[in-house]
Amino acid sequence: MSAQPSICYLTTTGRRSGRAHTIEIWFARHGDTLYLLAGARERSDWVRNLVDEPAVVVELAGRAHQGRARVLAAGTEEDRSARRLLLEKYQEPASHDLDGWGERALAVAVDLVAAR
Repeated sequence: MSAQPSICYLTTTGRRSGRAHTIEIWFARHGDTLYLLAGARERSDWVRNLVDEPAVVVELAGRAHQGRARVLAAGTEEDRSARRLLLEKYQEPASHDLDGWGERALAVAVDLVAAR
């Protein structure tokens, strides 16, 4: 697997304003799917936005990609895989600093559909 950039930029459409909102966020990639974790779970504005409008744009290594976001069902194989991928990418070996985040955060997938 090639080295991944450390962050991406996720742009959602504001559920109230209709304006683009961009955040910088950690991610892990598996094929054409990016996985993200929301520490504030459903209270995160970006999660609320993508639940209302799942069409998103992700900037990855300077390139914009259109995607469709979805909240992963807790306890599914994809949910477990997303958490594992993110912890493997960001947690130092033999450290447990991110364990709580990895267990409690809400897992979100963004399926990339086309490069822009």
